[in-house]
Amino acid sequence: MIREISTKEIIRTVKDLCIDANYNLGNDVLLAFDKAIENERSEIGREVLKELKENARIAREEKSPICQDCGLAVVFIEIGQDVHIIDGDLTEAINEGVRQGYKDGYLRKSACNPFTRKNTGDNTPAIIHTEIVPGSKITITFAPKGGGAENMSRVTMLTPAAGLEGIEEFVINRIMESGSNPCPPTIIGIGIGGTFERSAILAKRAILREIGDRNPDESMAKIEEDLLAKINKLGIGPMGYGGSTTSLDVFIETEPCHIASLPLAVNIQCHAARHKEAVI
Repeated sequence: MIREISTKEIIRTVKDLCIDANYNLGNDVLLAFDKAIENERSEIGREVLKELKENARIAREEKSPICQDCGLAVVFIEIGQDVHIIDGDLTEAINEGVRQGYKDGYLRKSACNPFTRKNTGDNTPAIIHTEIVPGSKITITFAPKGGGAENMSRVTMLTPAAGLEGIEEFVINRIMESGSNPCPPTIIGIGIGGTFERSAILAKRAILREIGDRNPDESMAKIEEDLLAKINKLGIGPMGYGGSTTSLDVFIETEPCHIASLPLAVNIQCHAARHKEAVI
């Protein structure tokens, strides 16, 4: 049976998600801060982590952005195949929700022309990833992505012979070269397989997982844990001041790829791991 969903409801939902994601840091991150404070070997590192936790409290209670960089509007939307969207265009509805959310939430607008650098004025157009799934619901995940962490992300095409050793070498080097730029402690999303562009989407989807959520494939889960341990031995530490907490977690997503290729993407997320989800 076909279910009708109005674009008006989509606009309201996206607007609310924009504000919620920028004001309220997820409980998984807050709990990870607590664990990191307990285990961090550096005194300065512990103080930085406490400040990050306090910053999240102030943002939540005073209803203000966690960070001055309120990010580009990245939207993952899963549309049930039994849904009929009415009252307008889906893409325009999402952009209107972003427009209203960034205006009413007093969120910084960061979208600009890549050459003239002229700001679009309303943080649109949103970056929209759409997937058709079974069912009669729409799931919208809003994940604002700041420039500092995004600038440190990379996609590469390894040869198949590079294997796991090559993947780990690239990831570790990327974190070392990034240093303090992505505002650590970070969350690392890794996409392996697919194609050039697909690996990047896999990596970005990976950072939507909750901290501590291991890959269901035991071999991938082990690699996630091993990489996290190696990254935290680099000594970059919270906000780059040194310490044993450079990343809070590492997430890997994989897909089959061409026999001649090994696509690899590393998407870095800062400590303000902002993402909120709603189901319509």
